[in-house]
Amino acid sequence: MTHGRPEGAAWAPLWERDDELAAASHALDDLRMDSTSAGRLLVFGGEAGTGKTALLAAVRGMAEGRATVWSARGGETVTSVPFNVVRQLLQPALVALTPEEIHEYLGDWYEIAGPALGVTEPGGRQVDPQAVCDGLVEAVTRLAHWKWPLVLIIDDAHWADQETLQWLAAFVRRLDELSVLVVVAHRTGGAEGDSARHLAAVDAAAHTLSILRPFGPDAVASLTRATLGEHADAPFCREIWAVTGGNPYETVELLAKVQDSELEPVESCADGLRALNRTPKGNGLVARLESLGPDAIRLAWAAAVLGTDISLDLAARLAGMSRDKAEDCVDRLRTARILLRDGEDLEFVQPKIASTIYRSISGATRTALHGRAASVVTLAGLGAAAASRHLLEVHPDDDPELVGQLRQAAAEHLAVGAPDAARRCLERALREPPLPEIHARVLYELGCATLLTSPATTIAHLREALSMHGLDQELRVDAVCRLSQAFVHNDQLEEGLRAIDEEAGRLGPGPTRLRLQAVRSMWEGIHAGEEDAPGRSRRLAALAGPLTGRDNSERALLILRAFDAMTRGESAEMVVELCDRALVNGRLAPGLGWTDTEWSFELRLMLGGCYAFADRIDRAESLFTEGVRAYESAGWSGGHLALSHASLGYVHRRRGRLADAERSLREGLRLADRVGEGLPMHWEVASMLIDTLLARGHVEEAGAIADQYGFAPPSASTIYVPDAMSVRGRLLLALGRTDEGLSQLEATAQALTARGQYNTVLAPWAYDLARALAHEDPERAAHLVSDARMQAERFGTDTAIGEALRCAAALETGPRAVALYRKAATYLESSPCAYEHAVARVEYGIAAESAVELERGLTLARECGADGLVDRALDHLAPARQ
Repeated sequence: MTHGRPEGAAWAPLWERDDELAAASHALDDLRMDSTSAGRLLVFGGEAGTGKTALLAAVRGMAEGRATVWSARGGETVTSVPFNVVRQLLQPALVALTPEEIHEYLGDWYEIAGPALGVTEPGGRQVDPQAVCDGLVEAVTRLAHWKWPLVLIIDDAHWADQETLQWLAAFVRRLDELSVLVVVAHRTGGAEGDSARHLAAVDAAAHTLSILRPFGPDAVASLTRATLGEHADAPFCREIWAVTGGNPYETVELLAKVQDSELEPVESCADGLRALNRTPKGNGLVARLESLGPDAIRLAWAAAVLGTDISLDLAARLAGMSRDKAEDCVDRLRTARILLRDGEDLEFVQPKIASTIYRSISGATRTALHGRAASVVTLAGLGAAAASRHLLEVHPDDDPELVGQLRQAAAEHLAVGAPDAARRCLERALREPPLPEIHARVLYELGCATLLTSPATTIAHLREALSMHGLDQELRVDAVCRLSQAFVHNDQLEEGLRAIDEEAGRLGPGPTRLRLQAVRSMWEGIHAGEEDAPGRSRRLAALAGPLTGRDNSERALLILRAFDAMTRGESAEMVVELCDRALVNGRLAPGLGWTDTEWSFELRLMLGGCYAFADRIDRAESLFTEGVRAYESAGWSGGHLALSHASLGYVHRRRGRLADAERSLREGLRLADRVGEGLPMHWEVASMLIDTLLARGHVEEAGAIADQYGFAPPSASTIYVPDAMSVRGRLLLALGRTDEGLSQLEATAQALTARGQYNTVLAPWAYDLARALAHEDPERAAHLVSDARMQAERFGTDTAIGEALRCAAALETGPRAVALYRKAATYLESSPCAYEHAVARVEYGIAAESAVELERGLTLARECGADGLVDRALDHLAPARQ
């Protein structure tokens, strides 16, 4: 067994912890064996006082001298401070590096993770929280390679800030490829909400998860005799266990009190144990603190209010005492086993002590101390964000200066990727309340802060902001655009359109009103359930017709008009001309770039989609490659990057690079999974991936993706590129579920025809349905293909015409079929879509019984990665060669 009592500190024993220590020892040995070995995660849980902190101290002692050890600790009063614990954890490494070295180690992540770590000033814009999390994972990963063997220890993780827990949950998933030992302790059931979800993910990833239990009677007896002497009799030891319930912390404190009081450890003195046990907790601890005098009380209160990262200087200033007096108070608090000191840093012996002392401060005094702490922290140059957690605790008092500090803190939180912290600051600012002339602006800022995390909250705040005076015209229009976006994301399209119409009705002609009209057209254009799609198309064509692309409002409308024309199967040349008109020297205009936030992200996707389906695939590829690069450089690793990867992947699919397409699309799905579950983007990316897997001939994998992402009705009311229901119909047919496939394609035909969406490349349902009906209803099949050929001719691309001819050939026999296949192959050879060309060549070779054409098709199929088509060609080549 392991036991001992360090000088000057309350001893936390490790009786009955042999299994946990053995697990830590083995993990440390494994870590030191090889820098390429997999990392490990040990998690110790338990109720308060069960020895988690003592166990981590023992693990740290075991590791020091054998590995680099970084440790950090959560705090009950500082859970609202973003990145607090991860900053503590990395302080040893960051302090040892020069700014130039930090920049070198973080590399491309410097501007993304640097502000969260406090090593560089944040930029002036809101950053993606997921990107910051990724940057922190990469930062610790790089530092771990540098400092191998590395042990990371986090105590009281249930009190860690949410941002740290998000990072930790992501980081521990990397341990299979990273040689680091991570040791975490947390109180069972101590976290709530997102923090509890992140902590559960950490527990689930643990290689060892151990719940610490109270000591049994024998362990308490052994501990008692080790502390007080072997003469401690059995009844006395038994009473120690009964009084403390075996709680390690309470047991140690009670034994220390027995020593201090010189109570004899015999049965006749056991009656006094219950009175002594009241002192380590609750009123007993408060009484012990009060016995140290008013100065010690003030310093303990100051430390409790500061929470973690307690410096002696800050505590003294908050307590309003001199340095010498603070030194004396610290000595008394150490002797009383309340505080620990390490140089200039102070720490409570046990988290329960900090919580009890904090709660013992009267409400008015505690509020006043937080107000003073905000001032002390600000004067110390730690910034508005550091002071904000104290400002959150101050009672509202019509203080304009406090509102300004909270708004500044919110801006700083957003700039480092902590929108929840920003939300708390702005909500508190509203309770002050702000002056009438800035009240609407604060509501606007709050609505913007919650847009990505809570559309319903954003709606409420922006509606209220728009009902007040205080927003100039430009800001009002921006608020309306964001409000409409929140409505759409909350599946309230009609409300979003109504908000735009009401604001547009107040404005005269000009760029501002045109922006609102463009936003309205965009939301209508991506909504699959609108009742008057043809009417909207006519209105959009009239609105965009005379526009030249003078400003971004006009450019946005040109993109929207092009996308609408593309989905309707109008002339591809006109679609491309409209898209080109929306660019400036062939590039996205300033303000319409990938990371610009004035205009919705969907515009760029529409523009790229128009080029892709109009056979200008090189332009689409360039555009989406630029998008991926822009988001990765800016650290946007959420939904924007997910859809950019997916869009680039689908461009590869259109070009015929199917293996590349699959890789990009799977990466898009992986990124989308991290954003949330069951989002519209999952359907979008899943549709593209399923289409790609079907082209590769990987039908079972396509079916698995469909099952995983619920790729079945009902779908969200969003238009997908490619049309998701057309893809689903083809999948069902490929899986042999013919009746379901036919039903899906019939429903798709009805829905798309009603909306006037006739692009046979975007939604090729007619071809799949015609092939499926060829034997049982050849007349209907022929009619479908005839209509599709007219639509393909109208759109006018080589791909559209070639695909229509290929389907027409499939319904024919003999020389007529061969002639149509030859013509289809000729058109598709001129198109940029290599996979479609490969299919046409193989089918032409089969119909003509031509080994030469089959060989050409086989070569193309292999180059595309179309495994199913390769097998089909090989099956027909043997007879053709004979």
